Amino acid sequence: MAAWALLALLAVAPAAAGGVLSFASYYGDHMVLQKKPSGAVVWGRGQLGAMVTVTLLGPSGLIIMEKTAQVKGPSGTWTIVLDPMDQGGPYALMAEQGLENVTLRDIYFGDVWLCSGQSNMAMTVLQVANASQELAAAARYPYVRIFAAAPARSAVELEDLEQIDLPWSIPTAENLGHGNFTYFSAVCWLLGRSLYEALGSPIGLVQATWGGTPIEAWSSRRVLQACGLLEDMGRTSPHQRLSGPRTPSVLWNAMIHPLLNMTLRGVAWYQGEENTLLNTDKYNCTFPALIADWRRAFHVGSAGQTEPLLPFGFVQLSTYRRRSADDSFARLRWHQTADLGVVPNARMPSTFMAVAMDLGDEHSPYGSVHPRDKQNVAHRLLLGARAVAYGDKDVVFQGPYPTRAILEVTRGLLNVTYSQELIYRQRDAQAFEVCCSNQGSLCQWLPAPVVAVGSRTVTLALSGCGTLVLGLRYAWAEWPCEYQACPLYNPQGLPAPSFLLDTLPAGNAAGGRELLLFPSSIN
Repeated sequence: MAAWALLALLAVAPAAAGGVLSFASYYGDHMVLQKKPSGAVVWGRGQLGAMVTVTLLGPSGLIIMEKTAQVKGPSGTWTIVLDPMDQGGPYALMAEQGLENVTLRDIYFGDVWLCSGQSNMAMTVLQVANASQELAAAARYPYVRIFAAAPARSAVELEDLEQIDLPWSIPTAENLGHGNFTYFSAVCWLLGRSLYEALGSPIGLVQATWGGTPIEAWSSRRVLQACGLLEDMGRTSPHQRLSGPRTPSVLWNAMIHPLLNMTLRGVAWYQGEENTLLNTDKYNCTFPALIADWRRAFHVGSAGQTEPLLPFGFVQLSTYRRRSADDSFARLRWHQTADLGVVPNARMPSTFMAVAMDLGDEHSPYGSVHPRDKQNVAHRLLLGARAVAYGDKDVVFQGPYPTRAILEVTRGLLNVTYSQELIYRQRDAQAFEVCCSNQGSLCQWLPAPVVAVGSRTVTLALSGCGTLVLGLRYAWAEWPCEYQACPLYNPQGLPAPSFLLDTLPAGNAAGGRELLLFPSSIN
C-alpha cells in the first residue's frame, strides 16, 4: 500500500471510531469534484454546534483555501461550498473539528456526471461487445474516476447513501467489469471516457442504477402527484427481465435524494423498458416532470451550484422482440421526447438523446432487451453532450427529421422534406406508414413504400390510400430495423428517429398540396 494511502486510512480511523466527524458517504480518496464555474459542495457530519474547518491542500501541502461551517440540524451536518476551482489536481481535503481530523487524498477537479436508470445502464463493461479490449484500455484513463451507489430502496427520503458498491476509484479491468449488471456501467464509462478524450478534463462518474425498475420508482412524490400517479405499483413484471422495485419513489428516496448536495455537470439516463409494461402513455408526463424535478432538487441541494438547466442526456429505447405486433416500445420512444419527436424542445430544454433503435442484438446472451453495442450508444450521447452541455455549435448530434410534406394527389405520391441531407441505407417497404381515410371511414395505417430518395426528400407511394392523408409515421415498431440498417441516416451516421405526425392540408404548393406536419398525441 502506498504511504499516503496508509496515512489517509489512519486519518479516517479516529472519526470512524468516534462516530463524530466524517464526510458524507460519497466523498473519498480519488474523487472528482466539480470544477469552475461552479463551486463544489462538500458536506458531512460532526458534533452538533461545533465548528468544522475544511482545508484544501495542494500537492506540496500548500493551503489553497480554508472554509468553516457550523454543525447544524437534527442529524448534525455541516456543509461547505468550495470556491470555484480550475481543473486539475491532485489535492487533499481535510476536515477538522477540535482535535479530530479526516483527510481525503488524490482529489481532482473536473466535470461530474450522474448516470442512472435500469438494466441497460447497469450493464457493465464486462458485458459489452469487445469487452476484453475495453477492459484492457482502462489503465489509459487514470483521470476518469468512478463511483457506484449500491441498489437500495427506502420509504422515506434519505439524507445519505446507506451503502456503496464501489467507492471512488481509479478505473481498472476489475472494477469496470466486476460482474453482470453490477458495476461499472458501460454506457457511463464509455461516455465519461469519451468526454475526457474530447475535453481533456478529469471526469467523475457516479452510477446509481437498478435493473427492471420503472420511472415511478425514480420519481419524487412531486412528480407522481403532477402526473396523477400516487398509487403503489408493486406488482410482478409479466416479462422475464431483471426485476427491481416498482413502488413509487423508493429509488428516488434511497439513491437520488442522498446525492442532491453534490455539484453536477450533467446527467445520463437509460430507462424506459419497464414502462412499456406500466403507465406507458403517462411517460410523456413522468419523464419531462422527472427531469424538471431533478434539476430543481440538485440546484437547491447544491446551494445553487448545479445549474438550473442541468444538461440531461438519455438513450431512446432500443429493441426487444422481432416481429412483435405490440407498439408499446414505439409509443414509449415517442413519449421519451414528450411527444415532440426531437430534443431539446420546449417541454424538454437542455436535453439530448441517443437514438438506439438500430442497435438491436437478437443474440445477446443477456436477452435481446440488452444489446451489447454500448459504444455507439455512448458515442451518440457524447455528440449530444458536446453540443448541449458544452455548447459546441459545430457538432451534429441529431438525426434527420421531417419538416414539410407535399401531396401529389394525381400521382398518389407524398414528398417528405427532411432537415438534413439523407443517406438511404436500407430499402424497407414497411418503414413509412400513412394514416388514410376515405370519406366516412375511419383512419387506417397503411404502408407507404419509398419510391425515391433525394438529397433531403423522400417520395412515398400512397397506393391504397384514400383522398385524405391524416397522419404519417416512421419506424413505428418494436424492432424497426436491422443492426445499423434503418432506412435513413445523415452523413454523420446518425439515424433518423421514429416519429408520429398528424397532417393538415395547408393549401396548394409547387408540385401539389402542402400538408402541415404536427406531432401527434397518443393519449
